[in-house]
Amino acid sequence: MSQSNSIVKPLYSDAGSGIIFNFAGDVMIGSETLPKGVIMLPVKKKAENIILFSGTKLAGIRFHPAIGYGVLGHHYDKPTLLLPEQDKRYNLYQIYSELKDSDRQIEALYLWAETNLDLTNAIPNPLEKALECIKKDGAIGQLSESIELSQRQIERLFKLWLGMAPKHYQRILRIKKTISFLRLHKNVSLADTAQQFGFSDQAHMTREFRTIACITPAKIRLPIHLYLKN
Repeated sequence: MSQSNSIVKPLYSDAGSGIIFNFAGDVMIGSETLPKGVIMLPVKKKAENIILFSGTKLAGIRFHPAIGYGVLGHHYDKPTLLLPEQDKRYNLYQIYSELKDSDRQIEALYLWAETNLDLTNAIPNPLEKALECIKKDGAIGQLSESIELSQRQIERLFKLWLGMAPKHYQRILRIKKTISFLRLHKNVSLADTAQQFGFSDQAHMTREFRTIACITPAKIRLPIHLYLKN
């Protein structure tokens, strides 16, 4: 609230979705300006910047991959304002009002989630197993052996619940892990990093970073204000 200039932060792809409660000020994600109210977010397949202008006040919820569709039953193709008349099931505008003037937002969000969201068996067991297998670097071609579904059935599960193919989800996880590693190890060789995380070579890693993280691996190691400027 005390910042006189806007703040820009990168939002890296995580294959998840979420909800933003926008109370005051101006907020942009990519080229989309968010109105005041409850904003339903799409599954994030590639990085975008969020711009917070002076006076911004917001809160939010981030769902793990597939969980957003599991509890809300809908995908959004861009940040979308939920109209009050559409809020018949989850009381999102009730929690919006509570959060707006609360100094205990996290506690209020947990209480709302416990009351309004059914997180038991939120996603099908085969999909949960597939997500865990990919997280542990399991080969996409061997998923059908692990969860006893055909490759076509697995593709359909991912398309319905995540809005993407298993291969793209694997690419997102690989980039996410590599970003975390490069942030912690500023002087590591990029060629060695590419090999460590399963890229065919450094050039392949750079192409994947440009596609999904919208940045190069070298810039990840710079302070945020420098690579956003560049």
